[in-house]
Amino acid sequence: MNKRMFRSWDTTVLVVDDVEANRCAMGAVLSRAGHRVVPLASASATLVELDARLRAGALPDAAVLDVGLPDMDGFELCRRLKAHPGIAPMPVVHFSAAAVTPHDRSRGLDAGAEAYLTVPVEPEEIQAVVRAVLRGAKLRHESAARAGRLSRLAEATATLYEASCPQELADAAAAAAMLLTSGPVTGFVFGTDALLHAGGAARPDQAAETPALAVLLRRAMAGRSGVRSVLAPAPLWPPQLFGPEGARLVLARCHADQPPVCLAVPARLPYGQETETLLSRLAQSLAVAAESLRTHAEERHIALTLQRSFLPQRAPRLPGADIALRYVPASSRAEIGGDFYTALSTPAGLLVGVGDVVGHSLDAATVMVELRHALRAYATDQHEPAALVRLLDRMLQLYHPEATATLCLALIDPATGAARIANAGHLPPLLLPGSGGASYIETRGPLLGLGLRHPPSTRLQLGPSDGLLMVTDGLIERRGTDLEVSLEHLRRAAAEAPSATEALCDTLLERFGDDPEDDVALLALRLGADRSAAVPM
Repeated sequence: MNKRMFRSWDTTVLVVDDVEANRCAMGAVLSRAGHRVVPLASASATLVELDARLRAGALPDAAVLDVGLPDMDGFELCRRLKAHPGIAPMPVVHFSAAAVTPHDRSRGLDAGAEAYLTVPVEPEEIQAVVRAVLRGAKLRHESAARAGRLSRLAEATATLYEASCPQELADAAAAAAMLLTSGPVTGFVFGTDALLHAGGAARPDQAAETPALAVLLRRAMAGRSGVRSVLAPAPLWPPQLFGPEGARLVLARCHADQPPVCLAVPARLPYGQETETLLSRLAQSLAVAAESLRTHAEERHIALTLQRSFLPQRAPRLPGADIALRYVPASSRAEIGGDFYTALSTPAGLLVGVGDVVGHSLDAATVMVELRHALRAYATDQHEPAALVRLLDRMLQLYHPEATATLCLALIDPATGAARIANAGHLPPLLLPGSGGASYIETRGPLLGLGLRHPPSTRLQLGPSDGLLMVTDGLIERRGTDLEVSLEHLRRAAAEAPSATEALCDTLLERFGDDPEDDVALLALRLGADRSAAVPM
C-alpha cells in the first residue's frame, strides 16, 4: 500500500469500465475531487496495469470497478486482486447500473470490495464513498505499520538480553534502534570497568572521543533516573557522528547511582512522536539489560573469587602418589558453578575427590565451600568414602534442602594399592593402568541432598603405577552430544595422553577445555611417583 497520507490531491484511482462514456463520467467526478484518474477498459488491462505499478512501487490508492466487464466480471476481478498479498490492501469500490439487487451488493462485498455503488448516483456520494474507503485504508495501513514497529521493538528487546558483554549489548541496541528509525544509530553502554562501549554503524574513535562522550552522557543524566531525551549540538557532539548538526540522545538508567545507556540518532532527521516513544521504550529495555549484565558480571566475579580462594592452585605433596589438580572457570558468557576437588592425607590413606554443586552463580559457589569444609571436618574421624557421602547427604538436607550435588570420593592406601570408591551421581572415575589404556570404574549412587540410600563403597586393587582420573562434567558435556559419546571420547583421550599427571591434565584441557560452557575440575592421581611427606589440603 502506498505510504502517502491519502490526501485527495495526492491519490491515484483506477476507473475500470468497458463503456467509454461511463469511464469519462466517473473519471470527471473523481478528478474534480482532486484524484488522479487512470481509466481502463477491461479486467485484463487492469491486471497488467497493477502488475506493472506494483513492480514500480506505485500501486494506486483505490480502484473503482464496473461489475459488468466483458472479459471477467467485477466480482471475480476483485477476488483476484484481494488474493494478491501486494495488491490486497488497495480498497475496491464496485459500481453497476444493472446488477443492483441486494444479492448483487452482497456478492461484491463478499468478493472483498469495501463499497458498492448503484448507478445512477450523485457525484457527491461517489466522492464521499471514495474518501471513506481511502480513509479506512489509511487507518489500516497506519495500524499495520504501528503493529510492525511494536513487533520489531519486542524482537529487538529480546535480542538485548542475549548479549554477553557490554560491546555486544551496544551493537544489539544500535541494530534494534535502526529497525525503528530506518536511519543511523549509535548505542552506548558502560562496562563494569567504567569504559564506554559504542555500537552501530558510526562509532567514535576510542582514544580521541569516547572519554569526552562518557563525561557528556553522565552529565546529561546527572541526578536522574528513568528516560531522558536531550539535544547534543556541535561542538559537544563529534561531527564525525551524524554530521555537524549534532545528535538527539535518548538516555536511560534504572537507578541514579548506575551509569546511563544511550541511543544517539542524528539531530537533523525528523522523527515523529511515535518513533521517539519507541526509542524511549527501547532505551528503558537497554538500561535493564545493562544493569542485568553488570549484576551478572559482578556476581560472577564474586563467585569466581570465592571459588578460587578455597581451591588451592597447586597440588599437595601426598605420600606415595603424584597428584595434579586443575580448575577452569566457565567462559565469560556462562555463570560460575560449584565445581571443586579435594585431596587429603588421612590415617587410612589418601582421600581424593571431585564434586559439583548443581546450579550456578554465587549460591552454588557458597554451597561448594560448605561441602568442601564439611568433608575435611568429617574426614578427621571418618575415612570410609560411602560413610562420608552419607554424612554430606544429611548435611545438605539439613542446611541446604534446596541444593543437590554430585561427588566422587576415593580412599587409597599407597602402600598396598587397596582403594575404596563412592560415587554420588558423579561421572565415573577412569582407571589408568600403568601398562596403558583406560577404563571406567563401575560405581554408582544417588546425588547428595536427596536423602536416598547410598550403596557401600566399591573396592578396587590398584597396581604400583596405576592411576585415577576424576573430572566434572563441564570438561566433556556439550549441547547436542550424547553423554555416552562424550565419555568415550574422554576415555580414548586419557588412554592416549602422557602418563604423568600434570601432562595428562594439560592434554585433556587442550583437547576438551576450549571456551567451556560450564566449570571444569580435574584430579589426576598416579601411585608410586612420590613418597615424600604429605601436605594436607
